[in-house]
Amino acid sequence: MLQREGKLSLVVGAASGMGRLAARRWDEAGLRETAQGHDAIHTRRLDVTQAGDVEQLVKDLEAELGPIECVYNGAAIQPTNLLLEQDLDEIHRVMAINYGGLVNVSLATLPRMLERRRGCLVNFASIAGWVPNMHFGAYAASKFAVVAFTEVLHHETRGKGVHICCVCPSTVDTPLMDQATSKPRIMEVGPAPMKPERVLDAIDKAIEKRRFWVFPGFHTGMGVRLRRFLPALLWKIDHNAEGY
Repeated sequence: MLQREGKLSLVVGAASGMGRLAARRWDEAGLRETAQGHDAIHTRRLDVTQAGDVEQLVKDLEAELGPIECVYNGAAIQPTNLLLEQDLDEIHRVMAINYGGLVNVSLATLPRMLERRRGCLVNFASIAGWVPNMHFGAYAASKFAVVAFTEVLHHETRGKGVHICCVCPSTVDTPLMDQATSKPRIMEVGPAPMKPERVLDAIDKAIEKRRFWVFPGFHTGMGVRLRRFLPALLWKIDHNAEGY
């Protein structure tokens, strides 16, 4: 949780990756090891898969610190493998965290913002929510779900004072990359990972311009277009990269 200019922002998944960098941008501090001495940062441990815990945390935070004005909803994991070789429990865990956790946070925070008719909900999807690749089946499925959920949520609440963004970056240079345990070759031949600051800049601009879709960088927008018009080409590139 961050307080900036008297406004409270909730960053979910702020222990590392994009969430941590968002926190650093706002207060020049990470989480636990650098939050000391920074009164604007308040940290909590949360299992986003537990809807009751999420609801209680949001309720407690607003009672203690005031209304949440912006939510960065970015808790995620990215273990990779071929689907028939990936542990079944792991596949379900990816969906429970990446999609289920995002749903829990959205539904705990958005009604409060709608009641106040102000606020911003930033849901992190991925280009994987548009363009699936081998080894990323579980992750892509969770991000496809995030894209659909967030798009419908946007249209169901449009015009009610709260701005919703769906962020769909390509590979970002964060610790999430290290979770790709099966080492998919597409990561070696694809575009170089973008700097996380580029994603945050695109989010800031989307919030300023009241845009829903956020596709940071050239490759993300191009990937969505190719998926729509030339899906066979994308699969050919993936098969060539993986060697089958």
